[in-house]
Amino acid sequence: MTVLTTQATGSDVRVRFCPSPTGTPHVGLVRTALFNWAFARHHGGAFVFRIEDTDAERDSEESYHQLLEALRWLGLDWDEGPEIGGPYAPYRQSERSELYQDIIATLLEAGHLYESFVTNEEMIARNESLGRDSKQGYDNHERDLTDAKRQAFRDEGRVPALRLRVPELDRGFDDLVRGEVLFPATSTTDFVLVRAGGKPLYTFVNPVDDALMGITHVLRGEDLLSSTPRQIALYTALVDIGVASHIPRFGHLPFVMGEGNKKLSKRDPEANLFHHRDRGFIKEGLLNYLSLLGWSLAPDRDVFSIEEMVKAFDISTVNPNPARFDLKKAESINGDHIRLLSPEDFLGRCLPYLREAGLVEETLTEREQGILHDILPHVHQRVGLLGEVAPMVAFLFTADTDLVIAQDAASTLNDSASAVLDATLEALGGLDSWQIESLEETLRETLVEKMGISPRHAFGPLRVAISGRRVSPPLFESMQVLGRESSMARLAQLRSSL
Repeated sequence: MTVLTTQATGSDVRVRFCPSPTGTPHVGLVRTALFNWAFARHHGGAFVFRIEDTDAERDSEESYHQLLEALRWLGLDWDEGPEIGGPYAPYRQSERSELYQDIIATLLEAGHLYESFVTNEEMIARNESLGRDSKQGYDNHERDLTDAKRQAFRDEGRVPALRLRVPELDRGFDDLVRGEVLFPATSTTDFVLVRAGGKPLYTFVNPVDDALMGITHVLRGEDLLSSTPRQIALYTALVDIGVASHIPRFGHLPFVMGEGNKKLSKRDPEANLFHHRDRGFIKEGLLNYLSLLGWSLAPDRDVFSIEEMVKAFDISTVNPNPARFDLKKAESINGDHIRLLSPEDFLGRCLPYLREAGLVEETLTEREQGILHDILPHVHQRVGLLGEVAPMVAFLFTADTDLVIAQDAASTLNDSASAVLDATLEALGGLDSWQIESLEETLRETLVEKMGISPRHAFGPLRVAISGRRVSPPLFESMQVLGRESSMARLAQLRSSL
């Protein structure tokens, strides 16, 4: 039987993202969601979100809701799936068991499935008795069991599993990422689709759901490449019984590697999507970086919008080689996107972090509004993560006497710090205007020109005194926002401690 592979290329494209709710969403999983979503949006097709939640021991409602939260935060909207429904509902695998049982019965009646009673121990013993490697696995020897033999097994109390009768032929397909892939006939023997007792395995329900939902393209991780011949074999059977109309096209995405060129594990902090969000990644920056894990817009351009990605996305240009998650590059790209935010948007995205740090009220006071209005434009261009903002501006919301000098900042103070602070206090004592320009002009003349101290050593102690930090918003801007009284008090406070 000749089974056609899908010819969908436009609005008839249907892709799916079907994670299992087992733990916190990780960046490799989100990269897969992003590529599927971008593929669907590029072609004007449908992005189907489906939950593979039949593993009662590992699945959790918490993880399920985290998956929803992750996609919503990133703006990866779905056309069909949980909470919005669709023509192929339900979209949670745990709610589709009746559908599976009907298809199992049809496949069994059509001869595509057969009963298998062999145990693992018997399989090993059989291989050894035939002079084969004990780990070779199943050799299809139960395909033609007689009714009498099957009944004899039942009489022993055995409950059969159901195996797919796999035609003995080579299987090749044109992988959308890797090109032509060929699996010899010997690589795929009859495999179990339904456990003893009647519960279908993932290897059954996943392709069946794809068939029932009309999925045309399956974009998934490289680790699933070896299972593709099995899926194609099952699809062929599903077409034969009228459940599927075509075989989808497959594209296997490259591994995402972590430190030491090891596959990024779920246990790695860098793998945790919400860890990155909590640190202050914005969705634009993270999506941009994740898209670079196997794909690029142009050889000389790393920063682009999600709209630009969708317009240009071509699955055939995905690099099949493993991609390494480079945290420093991710932060750099995130910083580029932060700088593209409008001042109002930047303020709005900073507020949750400022509230979490206890710096501002739920509703900003007039004083808080004034401080943020004055200082955030100077912070906006300096941070790579939103989480860096609160520590950087905390000194403006701290009482003078409560300011703590960070250890790394204190270590920068050299022998000239006392003289610098003395000269600064004297020079600023009679200053009429407490504005950026006059502050800078006065202190450069006093410390750099007259005392001959380098700007680094001249202004470093002042930065430490004002902010308590080695790195802060621009010094003179900070002093203007802080005001004359607090600035002078902090300068004197540090001087008295030396």
